[in-house]
Parts: sequence; C-alpha cells; structure tokens
Amino acid sequence: MPDRSASRDIVLVVDDNPDTLGFLTATLEGQGAMVLVATGGVQALAIVERITPDVVLMDAVMPGMDGFETCRRLKRLAATADVPIIFMTGLSETEHIVEGLEAGGVDYVTKPIVLDELTARIRVHLANARRERSARMALDTAGRFLLATDAAGTVAWATPQAARLLAEVAPSSATAALADGVRDRVAAQIAGAEEGAIAIGRSDDRTIAMTALGRVGDDEWLWRLTVETAGGEEAALRRRYALTGREAEVLLWIARGKANRDIGEILGLSPRTVNKHLEQVYAKLGVENRASAAVMALKAIEAG
Repeated sequence: MPDRSASRDIVLVVDDNPDTLGFLTATLEGQGAMVLVATGGVQALAIVERITPDVVLMDAVMPGMDGFETCRRLKRLAATADVPIIFMTGLSETEHIVEGLEAGGVDYVTKPIVLDELTARIRVHLANARRERSARMALDTAGRFLLATDAAGTVAWATPQAARLLAEVAPSSATAALADGVRDRVAAQIAGAEEGAIAIGRSDDRTIAMTALGRVGDDEWLWRLTVETAGGEEAALRRRYALTGREAEVLLWIARGKANRDIGEILGLSPRTVNKHLEQVYAKLGVENRASAAVMALKAIEAG
C-alpha cells in the first residue's frame, strides 16, 4: 500500500455492510490510505462529484442500485472513467464475474476478503492507472491529435486536441464519440477487412480523417486524426507528384522548413521512417535534396 512519505491514495469503499466498511477502513487507513465510504451506489455517485478517488472497492450486491450499475455510471463520468474499480463479491459464478468486468471493473476479489490479496491487487491497479495517466498527460502536453478505440470502434479516450476535432463533426455529442458508420469501418479495419484512412466527417471545408497507428492494449487501438481542406495543400502535392498521403505530409513539412526530427515528432514517425519517405519523394520529384524538393512543393501548392 502507499508510502506514508508520499501523497495519500484515496480509496472509495462502496458496501452496504457496516462490518465490511469498518474492517476495510481500519485496514486501509492503517496502511496510509485516505478512505471514503459509501453504503450504496447513489451515495458513491454523490461522493465522486466532490472528490475523485484513486481506486474504488465495489460490493457487487447491494439493495437499490447494485455494484454493476454503479460501476457503469462511474465509467460514464469523465472524472472517474479511468479510475480502477475492483469488485468485492461473494458471487463466484462465472456469469457474475463476467458481468463485473463488462461493467468496467478491472478485477474482483471474493468474500471473505483476504487482506494481503486485496492490498496486492490495489497496488497493481494503482500503478497501472498512474502509468496510463502519465502517458496520456504526455500526449496531451505534446498537442497530439490522438484517440484510442476498442475493437468495436467505441472511443476509449482522446487527447483534448482530438476531442475538439471530434466535437466539430458531432457537436451534439457530450463526449468524444464516432458515428455508427465510422465505428463500423474502424471495427472492420481492426479485423483486417479494410485499410487506409477513414473519413469521419466534414466541418466547413475541412475533412477530418483517422489513421491507424497500431494496437496499444488488450482491447485498445491508437489512431491519429488529420485535417485536410478541400483542394488543400496535401491534396495538391498528391495530385501533382503522385505521392502517397504520408509522402505528401512529409513534403509539406519540408516546404515549411521543418527538420526531419521535427517532422517525425509532428507525424508520430521515427527519423528513419521520415528519411525513407523522403527517399521516395526525391525519386518521384526527380530531385536530390530537400531544398529542391521544397521549391517544387511550393510551386505545386501555389498552382493548386
């Protein structure tokens, strides 16, 4: 459990049994955690409006709103969408375990609770959640237009920049989401049935598309959003020199004076990959260096 010299982890315990609440509160506080308690789902939802826990211990069976429904509602809230939820249950049947995981839980422990096992699971899930948050904060700070989906095409998370683009094509949506048809294409591409960029909508004279970057988790795929104006600069380069979309992107940034390292960071490519694209660009343009390529790119852009 937490190091007392560090900031205290906040654990929300949701259980309608006073004995369980008292036992877990005493144990977790003795190990350095700050413990919040709720005796039901409605109370748990009210608590997270005021403070966001680092981890939730959720009783599966409670009167009124059960733990499964409470978990689903917590996962729909922006503040708690990424908070790990560990179910505590006396139900050991497979169907109940599956229901808890499908509701958004990351793990479960069976009652009577074995404290060493529970605290070990809390440590693991807290560490995983922190690593994931750090990675996303790094992406947000870098200004990347990135999002992740599951295999069905449902958005798991998006950087603020990507969320703003999604909002342009789905202004009525309260959260970052893809249209049904787009989700179907995403799922098809993940399944290997199609490839290439997927147009997700238009905003004014701009087309917003998403390109697969690869699998990053058990059920998580990473995508990059791109924006192209009608008859835009990348389109002009592709038409004029028969370039691929990625080659046109690289050439456009060359024309804007960017070094290979900068281009790699902007496009999410390694410098070596940028060099490979440049080799193809030089061959198609019939030039030998970036200065000549930049001049030809600017001419093509001016000509439209």
